[in-house]
Amino acid sequence: MTYDTYFVVGLIILVLSLPAIVGAFRRGDAPRVPAIMLLIGGGLIAIALGGKPNGYSIETIPQVIDTVVTRWMAYFQA
Repeated sequence: MTYDTYFVVGLIILVLSLPAIVGAFRRGDAPRVPAIMLLIGGGLIAIALGGKPNGYSIETIPQVIDTVVTRWMAYFQA
């Protein structure tokens, strides 16, 4: 897996953990699983940021997501 893939998967996990955290707090539960998701997503993003020499900027994030999704689509169609 490339660093771009780590970055995109980390973003997806982070985005999915946020509603789960809010839902757990609204129910009065401890957000154990969402907190683990938050750590995994943050860890993947940290690996990607540390491994890529120039890092990522806000302007390049949509391009990175498009590149990874295009690569995944080509892989699953083959």
